[in-house]
Amino acid sequence: MSRKQFVHPYIPNSEPAVKKQMLEAIGMESVEEIYKGIPEHLRFKGTMELPEPIVSEYRCQRHVEGLLAKNKNAKENICFLGGGTWNHYVPSVVDTIMERDEFLTCYVGEAYTDHGKFQALFESSSMLADLTGFEACNTPTYDWANAIAIACRMAERMTGRKEILVAGNMDPDRLLVVRNYCKPEMTVTKVGYNKETGCMDLEDLRRKLSADTASVYFENPIYVGALEVNAAEICRLAHEAGATAMVGVDPTSLGILEAPAVYGADYAVGDLQPLGLHMSYGAGLGGFICTKDEKEFLGEYPSLLFGVCKTQQDGEYGFGEVYYERTSYASREKGKDFIGTTTALHGIAAAVYMALMGPQGFQELGEGILKRVAYVKEELVKIPGISLPVTGCSYCDFMVDFNKTGKTVKEINRALLEYDIIGGKDMSREFPEYGQSALYSVTEVHTKEDLQALFGALKAICV
Repeated sequence: MSRKQFVHPYIPNSEPAVKKQMLEAIGMESVEEIYKGIPEHLRFKGTMELPEPIVSEYRCQRHVEGLLAKNKNAKENICFLGGGTWNHYVPSVVDTIMERDEFLTCYVGEAYTDHGKFQALFESSSMLADLTGFEACNTPTYDWANAIAIACRMAERMTGRKEILVAGNMDPDRLLVVRNYCKPEMTVTKVGYNKETGCMDLEDLRRKLSADTASVYFENPIYVGALEVNAAEICRLAHEAGATAMVGVDPTSLGILEAPAVYGADYAVGDLQPLGLHMSYGAGLGGFICTKDEKEFLGEYPSLLFGVCKTQQDGEYGFGEVYYERTSYASREKGKDFIGTTTALHGIAAAVYMALMGPQGFQELGEGILKRVAYVKEELVKIPGISLPVTGCSYCDFMVDFNKTGKTVKEINRALLEYDIIGGKDMSREFPEYGQSALYSVTEVHTKEDLQALFGALKAICV
């Protein structure tokens, strides 16, 4: 068989007769006709330097596994990476339930494949609302950044204002998504922060609040490794200016930190990842938005909301989509937004995790993390050349200053790999004002032996 007629075993519909039938069905004679709209100057003219195809499925599997084996993963190494995707323990029952066929293969938007999916998403939203102190919560968005951006648009529609003030200490990657999503109608303006405490600069906030401000966004815990002790004051100042207040949260921290609704926030956003989702090379994400159960807020949700509904049988209730007419599914171009399946499956995983944990479990988790972080910070400053650039209490994430060691974070992280340790996130590019500092994360998975291994390795590398 010639190369031209080769049928690749892993590419669907590559068999010549099948390909011919498909082309005839769309009224074309060749694949080239499909791409004829692409200008010539954008087309690649040469031959791609690709290896010969591995036709044997077994050989292909061995090849891919060999490539994956080069990775340093968080299971076979001690991992201190955080900053948005954290290394938490995932109970095995979470995977077991999430992988059930009725959930795994269930499309999110419709009822025709519902086998408990609607109830699972209702329960997930209800527990997230309990954690944040609100009553309403949407089905998951793509991730935390997407949740912020959607909530910003919600605030703009509700207030009629066109500016969002965001804390300058927030995750820069999340900020990029927000800026892109708010273009071109809205302005996103950063508010300064105190380098030593990591907290928002309230004087700068006062100066920048105006009649154009739709919402003030800040994070608690803060991305740079602190707690926002002025959270209630930020919300108060926003409300005095006629704006809303939006807080980004790590949901696992809410077993020990005050719920956002209690200190005055109007929106709580965050990610489902720490609620029973594996790190998965930085994926396993799913954003959430929580608000009050009031029409002015509910009417601006672009995503699906699940609630308890009456059924055709008197006295019986079920779970289903509520306030459906505001979505693009019902109102098409008049809907608030257009979204797809996104990450509803992750919402179900989060429901299993939260139900397993319960209030007491979240409290114990938070207390355990706080104690570990306090212990690590106390021990790290005993190592010559190492200090903590941000003062105060931290949850999970905290920054470590390596400037006085004479080594870069990149050099230190490379050396730590020799000890089977994955170091903290290099912050020198995102926040150059801190110089050679790294964002470390400590969670419930880290044993005392893990932490002692880190101390020993850093002493050997830095001293």
